[in-house]
Amino acid sequence: MMRSAIVHYWLLNMRGGEKVVEALCRLLPDADVFTLFYDPDRVSETIRAHRVRASFLQPFRKGYRSLLPLMPLALESFDLREYDLVISSESGPAKGVITSSNTRHVCYCHTPMRYLWDMYPAYRNEWTRGRWKRALMTPVANYLRLWDFASAARVDQFIANSKNVQRRIWKTYRRESNVVRPPVSVETFYWRPPEDYYLIVSELVPYKRVDAAVRAFNQNGRRLLVVGDGPEYKALRRAAAANVEFRGRVPDEDLRDLYARCRAFVMPGEEDFGITAVEALASGKPVIALARGGALEIVPEFGGLLYDEPEGLLQAIERWDELEPELDARALQRYAAQFSETEFARQIKPILFETRSSSFKLVS
Repeated sequence: MMRSAIVHYWLLNMRGGEKVVEALCRLLPDADVFTLFYDPDRVSETIRAHRVRASFLQPFRKGYRSLLPLMPLALESFDLREYDLVISSESGPAKGVITSSNTRHVCYCHTPMRYLWDMYPAYRNEWTRGRWKRALMTPVANYLRLWDFASAARVDQFIANSKNVQRRIWKTYRRESNVVRPPVSVETFYWRPPEDYYLIVSELVPYKRVDAAVRAFNQNGRRLLVVGDGPEYKALRRAAAANVEFRGRVPDEDLRDLYARCRAFVMPGEEDFGITAVEALASGKPVIALARGGALEIVPEFGGLLYDEPEGLLQAIERWDELEPELDARALQRYAAQFSETEFARQIKPILFETRSSSFKLVS
């Protein structure tokens, strides 16, 4: 019987990347899972049901963001010789695992490491305040970029989560890739009559541009609910007026209800794909998004509004007031069905198992 392994950068929450791992775990019920850091209390039961192996960095997971220079060493320490198929889930360094010559390595890429490539100056200057830390980061980042580019050669087949990321993979690694959009549990979302609030669901980090949304809603006085946590949480709360509410992390059931009742969903930053936008569409709600990245592939003309610059959100909200009566919630939900987990499985199976043995156990 063929053996498979799933490698994910870290399992410390249940955001978009972890939802992909969860879907892969359902496709491969006997797969082992390898990760740099693991918190079983913050992942789904589906993932916990698998044998999960964390790296030797596990005791230091509370400060995991500062351990980036050690992550290549930790990943290369995993012994994957016994596996016939390895699937890495990548937006950190997960694809850098070393496999045997007989192992097929497929990388599902959410994006090449953005803090080394697309966002390196911002990561160095905004997220690392100390002058000495910035000076130290320069040679470390140079080493990590060389390692990241070289480790792409260890992958037999790349899968991109969007055309946007497909372009980044080619730009960064000069590798071709197939596009398979990530799975969304669209059937679990529902519509309710809208209440007078807008919604953001996001990790609170600088590149998500939640700060631009806070400024816009401070100015227009409309009610905005922000769901999510992250290093920018305290600064954003201090900058927000009384009409902007921060809910932190909420249970899935409460989140679905917030989607169902919002007036519109706001996505102010450039997303690799944009699972939260799909969740809003599955709730029959329109999306107002920055016209960059994955939003260009997700938001339909009949179900939202794209604006050109981060500071253009204020005008976009005013423009939406004129378009809102034309909204067809059921049409949005039908449109969102193309992003289901069933569709994800249908597209990814031929890529993962194009050379599989008939003895490979696969869940339909």
